[in-house]
Amino acid sequence: MNKLLLAALLASVATGAFAADLPTKKGAPPAPAQVYAPAFSWTGFYAGINGGWAWGDLSNTNFSNPNGGMFGGQVGYNLQINQFVAGVEADLDGTDMHSRNAYALGTNKFATGAMTTERVRAGLAIDRTLLFLTAGYAGIDTRASYNDTVNGTSGWQSSWRNGGAVGGGVEYAFTNNISAKMEYLYTPFASQTYFNGADAEKNSFSTNSIRAGLNYKF
Repeated sequence: MNKLLLAALLASVATGAFAADLPTKKGAPPAPAQVYAPAFSWTGFYAGINGGWAWGDLSNTNFSNPNGGMFGGQVGYNLQINQFVAGVEADLDGTDMHSRNAYALGTNKFATGAMTTERVRAGLAIDRTLLFLTAGYAGIDTRASYNDTVNGTSGWQSSWRNGGAVGGGVEYAFTNNISAKMEYLYTPFASQTYFNGADAEKNSFSTNSIRAGLNYKF
């Protein structure tokens, strides 16, 4: 009896080992599912800071052309449809364009203060790079002064000048929320009359600016 049980046990083990060596009909285990990161989109509200250099062009005037730095901030919104991006942006900068000049009757100074633009933007998105054009309104605060040594008079005048803005630039998104930009703006302003009498003048004024900016998209 013991010999019969031992023989049966050995036969069972041998059968199991032989079955393990047979080819299986089960398929290969499924490959793990691939997870793709969502494509970057420029759509959304953003806010940031900017700074750069500006130079002005005064024509038909006794003033010299001013130049200087600028620094401020901006807010805006973009909407991306496929590769097309449209948006609006508003900024407010403090500018320090200034000049001093000697003219026929004495000396004068010209300087700028706060400057704002409200613009539309339209561009082409190449993944995280945005190439854009922009245009809209521009306004700037100016201050002019003179010292007429010939006639013994002096004075100053502060005037807000309205105009337009046009330009373009490039922006790159380092992360889904943080981007940096470089842009150029040309801003021609309406003519303005300063002072009275012998020192009165009506001049034209425009500025060029190059700014770098940093934005955070919400």
